[in-house]
Amino acid sequence: MTARALAVLGTGSDVGKSLITAGICRLLHRTGVRLAPFKAQNMSLNSFVTPEGGEIGRAQALQAEACGILPHVDMNPILLKPESDTCSQVVVRGAVWSKQEASTYFEQRQQLWAIVQDSYTRLASQYEVVMIEGAGSAAEVNLRERDLVNWPVVKLADASVVLVADIDRGGVFAQVIGTLDLLKPDERARVCGVIINKFRGDAKLFADGVTFLESRSGIPVLGVVPFLRDLMLDQEDSLDLAGQQQIAFSSERINIAVILLPHMSNFTDFNALRAEPDIALNYIAKPASLSDADIVIIPGSKNTLADLSYLREQGYGDIIDRHVSSGRELVGICGGYQMLGRTISDPYAVEQGGESRGLSYLSTKTELRPTKHTTQVEANPTDSLVHEQNTVRGYQVHMGSTVLIHERPCFRIQRGVVPMGGAHSIRVMTEDLFDGAIREDGLVWGTYIHGVFDEPHFRRAWLNRARLRKGFPPLDGHLSTSVTARLQGELDRWADHLSRSIDLSCLLARFDNRRKVSQ
Repeated sequence: MTARALAVLGTGSDVGKSLITAGICRLLHRTGVRLAPFKAQNMSLNSFVTPEGGEIGRAQALQAEACGILPHVDMNPILLKPESDTCSQVVVRGAVWSKQEASTYFEQRQQLWAIVQDSYTRLASQYEVVMIEGAGSAAEVNLRERDLVNWPVVKLADASVVLVADIDRGGVFAQVIGTLDLLKPDERARVCGVIINKFRGDAKLFADGVTFLESRSGIPVLGVVPFLRDLMLDQEDSLDLAGQQQIAFSSERINIAVILLPHMSNFTDFNALRAEPDIALNYIAKPASLSDADIVIIPGSKNTLADLSYLREQGYGDIIDRHVSSGRELVGICGGYQMLGRTISDPYAVEQGGESRGLSYLSTKTELRPTKHTTQVEANPTDSLVHEQNTVRGYQVHMGSTVLIHERPCFRIQRGVVPMGGAHSIRVMTEDLFDGAIREDGLVWGTYIHGVFDEPHFRRAWLNRARLRKGFPPLDGHLSTSVTARLQGELDRWADHLSRSIDLSCLLARFDNRRKVSQ
């Protein structure tokens, strides 16, 4: 079987391609179509670990969920994780391939393209439809010869194309007409429709704009999608994280500050916390903004040593010292957990080499290692963290090993899946393993588990600890359960919103008609 293919390309970055793709995936899944997502090359620090223990972009994991299937490394065969402005860690089919400068990476195009072809062909043989997501602009003329993700994939799949433009940033007419004018005739012939995304106000007021675009381009506008302000779905990356709507810290809430690191990764770790009604969670870019926080979280980082230096250079050290000494809580996730210890050594030059002094709130020692640890896990918190018995489900993705000196672990790993021998070979852990470390007073702790706050029972037990410290009564666990249920329904809410905004039947008709013509 060879799947039909529909590609979602954009007029630029951050126009909403990932969520539009996820929404269309969900709508097609509802009709009974067997489909899978595909993005040949993703650049993101927001990753996910698949059941077979491979690392892919978080957006493709969301899209797989929209399709009603488990995520797989073939859905995102190449993942670039930036470590600096010019250098990225290259993850190929779920495993670390190399660390390369941009110029060196492009020299590997032929080899990488063969990997892309292999993954796409495998997906296309298993599903009726493959939903392809592009990257950046569909008209990056300076990158055509090196492109691995837009038009080469479209032509490989013989895909029809939907072009997405972002009206919120302005200049939507230039976006659409300019992009179409820069396409080659055979590329333009594949575009079956345009979607105008992120419209604020009454979409009917853009009727004249729709008429102009259709008359000028000869391509139908499939819909104008209103801006959905409170949507809480995993984004591809943290491009607009600092600009997210913040809830002011208040004496009536539990105030949580997440330090906005330059190389922050997996910011979706905190989406569930943000949704709790008794929480004010803010991403903090200035040390002074930590002063009113009840809990400070140092998140994951793709370059732990560089971000540790950043904390010191920006003056976070003294503020965090006062925070901890006043009896308030400090948490580290993954790279943030590594920073909490005494030392971080880098004997293999995974990041920058040498050894750095940690923040020393824990007595742990971390050694960075060239082999990346990627696994889905189920774990139970130890009594040192919370007394309630509950299970945490998440994943670990890190390059380092941390040794506990005096502290106790935070979690006992009950089950994990790790790669063994290849991307499709897995091993279920059966031995007792532990994760994280917690100080004796329980106010400083860290873990390698991403998604640790996603489980409602653990999240509420942990938040109730903070409520008691602040003199608030504990809240019932049903409150957090309802929050999680609402978050789990966000994908369907987005799909419903999209179905009211775009003409899916027109899209499918254009999609099928173009294929008939091409055949």
